[in-house]
Amino acid sequence: MDLTVNGKQVTIADIESLTVSRLLDELKVETPLYVTVELNGEILDRQRHDRTDVRDGDSIEFLYFMGGGESTC
Repeated sequence: MDLTVNGKQVTIADIESLTVSRLLDELKVETPLYVTVELNGEILDRQRHDRTDVRDGDSIEFLYFMGGGESTC
């Protein structure tokens, strides 16, 4: 299966069926609870990761939102 992940071509071999959750495992994403997944331009609710299939040619972005910064008050 050939995918674009964060703008890079990725090949996942020997897998016929792949969900977003399994893709996170296969790619060894270290903090899957803190990642937002965009699949083909659509932001997915975390509850859909187990039942959303990834297909050959899909484009996936892993987005991490960070808090913090300097207060100007």
